[in-house]
Formats: sequence, C-alpha cells, structure tokens
Amino acid sequence: MSRKNVLIVEDEIVVRSSLKKFLEKKNYNVYEAGSVEEAVNQDLSRFCLIITDLKLLGPPGTDIISLVPNTPVLVMNCNPSLKSAVDTMKLGAADYIAKPFDYESLLSTIHELTNDPNEAAPGTNMLGTCDAMVELFSRINKVAPTNSTVLIIGESGTGKELVAKAIHNESAQSSRPMALLNCAAIPHTLIESELFGHEKGAFTGATNAHIGLVEAADGSTLFLDEIGELTLEAQARLLRVLQEGEVRRIGSVKTKRVSVRLIAATHCDLQTLVEDRQFREDLYYRLNVFKLELPPLRDRKDDLMLIADHVLKRAAKKFKKPGLAFTDQCRDVISRFNWPGNIRELENAIERAAILCDGCTLTPELLALEPSIPAQPYPITDTSPEEDNVSLEDYFLKFVLQHQDQMTETQLALKLGISRKSLWQKRQKLDIPRKSPRRR
Repeated sequence: MSRKNVLIVEDEIVVRSSLKKFLEKKNYNVYEAGSVEEAVNQDLSRFCLIITDLKLLGPPGTDIISLVPNTPVLVMNCNPSLKSAVDTMKLGAADYIAKPFDYESLLSTIHELTNDPNEAAPGTNMLGTCDAMVELFSRINKVAPTNSTVLIIGESGTGKELVAKAIHNESAQSSRPMALLNCAAIPHTLIESELFGHEKGAFTGATNAHIGLVEAADGSTLFLDEIGELTLEAQARLLRVLQEGEVRRIGSVKTKRVSVRLIAATHCDLQTLVEDRQFREDLYYRLNVFKLELPPLRDRKDDLMLIADHVLKRAAKKFKKPGLAFTDQCRDVISRFNWPGNIRELENAIERAAILCDGCTLTPELLALEPSIPAQPYPITDTSPEEDNVSLEDYFLKFVLQHQDQMTETQLALKLGISRKSLWQKRQKLDIPRKSPRRR
C-alpha cells in the first residue's frame, strides 16, 4: 500500500517533531510547516490530510481551510471549548481535537479522515486491525464475489449483520437489496409464512396471498439472523430451497424456481442443537459451507479504543457536539471493561455519555457502566412458602415446565440468566422434554 502524504502546520517545534515521528512510524509521508505562510508555499494538492494548530504565529490555522476545499483539515487547539469547536467546524474543518492529545485517538481520527482501507471490511464501516479482524476481512474479500452459502458465528452485538451486508455489497447480487429476517423476532407460528409465503385461504387469517422472503430475494441475498430459532418444519422447507433451488408457498401445490444466496448467522452452537435434535443435521451441513467467526469485543483489546473513538465522533456529529473527547480516566475504564454486550453495548454507553455531556470531555461517570450480572429469573407465580427454599434444580424444572409453551428457548435462557447451551444441558440432565411449537 502506498504511503499517504500528510502536512503538519504547527509553530511549536517539539509538538510538530513528535507528531511527525509518530505518523512516520504509522506509514505516512509527513511534511512540515511552522505557519500558514509556510504551508501555502507548498503544493497543498498533494496532501490527503492537513493537520494544523488553531493558534499560530500569524494567521490562524483555519485560514488554510478555504485554500484546500477538497482536502480534509484537522484542527488542534490547546484551549478547547464548545464554542471554539462549533466555530471551527462551521468554517469547514473536517474535525477538531484538543491538545494535548492522545496519540491513539488522533491516529483513529486520521485513519477515518484518510479512509485507510486497513480499517474496514469492504462495503461496511466495520473497524479493526487486530489479527482476528484482519483475517476476517480477508475471508470476506474471498467469499463475497462467490455465490457460496455463508455461516456467521458470533456473540450478540459483535456485528454479524454488518458482515452479511459487507458480503452482499461486494457480491454479484449487490445491485438488488438484501432481504433480512431475524428468526428470533418472529413467532414460530408465523415463521414459515414470512419465509416461504402463503396462498389466500391457506390458514385462518390468510385473507390474501403473501410473497415470502425467499421469493422476494430471488436474484439477491437472503440473510437469516439467529437461524437456530427456526422450527424443524421451517428448516425442512429451507433445506429444499438450498438443495433444489425452488420454493412452494403454504397452501400451494406449485413450486417456483429461485436463485437465492443464503447468509445465515447465529450466536448458538448449532452442532449442539443438532445433537439435541433441535436442528437438522442435513441443513447444518448445507449451511456450513464457508464459516466466518466474529471475535467478541473483550478479545479485541487492540481495536477497542479505535472503535470507541469512531463511535464518539459519530455521536458528536449526531448530537451536534463537535470536539467531544474522552478523559484519560474514561479511556482507562473503556479499556478495562469486559463489554459482555460487545460493540452494541459500547455504542449505547458512548451515545448515552455524549447526550449527558455538558462540556467537551466524557468522564467515566457519564458512561454509567454496570457490573455484568446474570439476568434475574422470571418470577414464578403462585409459589407457596414451602417453595421459598426450593433447590435450584427444582426451581429450574418448574420454571421451564411452566413457561416453555409461551417462551422460546432463547427467552427461557435469558430469563434464567444462562446460555442456551446451558439450558439444553440442564434439560438433558433433568430429562425435561422440549415441547414442539404448535402447528397451524
């Protein structure tokens, strides 16, 4: 990759020299100027970014902005304030950063402004430079142009949908929109109709014919999130789509040929589901053509602040609060936190802090992070005093038997504060059968 040219306009030699050495180590060609006058004597068109101090000897650094309408200008200020940040952004600055700055935060800003391709997967704003993400981006690049089925594995909040969009955007089907369905968000009684469609009168309430997502995605990509939640009946229909390339609506005797690229995602262990006979083995092998595994945020410590800085800039723009920055204490808290909710939890915490922030700096208190604790069990109704001292296994047994008709496996696990895998293991240990969803 070619080195990009950056100009630093700074009258403090120590700051300028230090920043130059830092950026050169990061593979940038760095040029220097001590004032606006010195800067304009250079060919400004060759720079992909200009970094300037606001207060210089002579004209202010913002005077450069009008001279380079097509080049982003990053403005530094040793006396930051909300008014100064707003005024600077109004003049056309690409971003505003306080001095003294955190070098990693500054590098994140520079990467964003220069559109460094090492940061993101194609077609999306996924960030990451750790080994696991570099490998992930490489695999996305390889599989995207093909028509192969892709299975994405990762915890909730790790960005599985972003990966699916990245694959679709770089595929031959990108000219058509990607169809998307979260299987966990649709009741079991409706999932087949949503996916495969139905004819008028196929069941009670079917007053009109309905085109399913498989038909709608003909010639494009179908993304099924949380595919482990599909009923066995829906799994059988999906298997036919993958094997035969055809779909049949509920209530119809006719089949229709379709060409659909399937991308599936789950946070579950599908192999465990197969062993428990909750997921078809033949469908599992049809899905497991090309597997992509997303690492949890706690395993991406090198990327954490890169992502946090990016999220903060987005929040600052969204809430019209330019110049927002983390305090050192806040950065330390973010780096040390385990982030069980992954990127989604990080985004929520930073957005919340940005809303509450009255100045330009975010403190740990504004993040309002709470220790990770298991979800409280769903209350069991009509418990007698004798049941107050019931064992955990008895509590588990009664809870599951009492609520499994109204709740999915995911909901049961969430209310019990355990993983789905633990729920299945408990079922086996206590010999609790899983009731099948009601058929239409």
